[in-house]
Amino acid sequence: MNVPQLVAFCEVMKTGSVSQAARNLGRTQPAVSLSIKSLEELLDIKLFVRDGHSLHPVPEAQYLYEEARAVLDRLNTVKATMKDLAKGRAGALNVAAMPGPSTLVFPQFVAKTIQQNDNIKVSMSSRSSRQIREMVGSQTLDFGFADAISSNDPNALYLEEKLSAPCLCAVPKDHPLAQKGRISINDLSGVPQGTLQAGHLLFDKVRNVFAKHDVEFVQQVDSQIVMPLMQFVEEGLCCVITDPISAFTQLKLQGKDNLVAFRPLVEEIMYDYAILTPRYRPISRTAQVLVDGWRSYFWELLEELEEHAA
Repeated sequence: MNVPQLVAFCEVMKTGSVSQAARNLGRTQPAVSLSIKSLEELLDIKLFVRDGHSLHPVPEAQYLYEEARAVLDRLNTVKATMKDLAKGRAGALNVAAMPGPSTLVFPQFVAKTIQQNDNIKVSMSSRSSRQIREMVGSQTLDFGFADAISSNDPNALYLEEKLSAPCLCAVPKDHPLAQKGRISINDLSGVPQGTLQAGHLLFDKVRNVFAKHDVEFVQQVDSQIVMPLMQFVEEGLCCVITDPISAFTQLKLQGKDNLVAFRPLVEEIMYDYAILTPRYRPISRTAQVLVDGWRSYFWELLEELEEHAA
């Protein structure tokens, strides 16, 4: 049996007429008759009894009709699903982001992306940048978002696309520095700082900038990730040189309270993120749609953040 035979058979069953079935299918009457005849020969059974200009199905044809409809419905479902997969509107995704973005921004983006696509199933994890690299390298993640590393390994089992953006300075809303349009490293001399822990690339960059300008660096508190440091800024205990996604997250979480203000730095300190995808496993259309969407969302996020900081 083939699909044209089953389609012709089902249409004749519904209309009781070869000529009407042919019109409905956009086929010629002889072509539909030939499909029915070849199906009867294949099954070695007469499916219809002619009564004048009408066709009446035999009892066995009723059974075949139910089975044929189920097969055609399943084929139509598969066809629709494959079209959705090709356009990135269906599939299963396994994604991960480091703790900062996974607090709000990354899951918010994923939720909006799949809001109109119920056929997309997502498994989302929050992992360290090192763990994300290992997971993508093992080809088990479709897409990961992590901190970029200082040097790319050409033999790595993942592909890395770097996204860079300038850091901002988070200051308590009532701090004198909140009145400035831009904050210099000299402005931060002797001002208590909240930082990431020693060994993180941002910590090293901040210390190096302070040292380069011969500015007093006072560390008040450190943390594994940026977001907990914002509580200390809200209480007026310190300032924090932060990556832009953490700044954006804080703005969204604090709402209209504006307990923390963000200002650009005179001495630009760049923060490097990375989009990671498997090197040896072709990326699905659905995953590619998500990657492209996240890249666009990232730049839109920076524009909104820049407007606020200005």
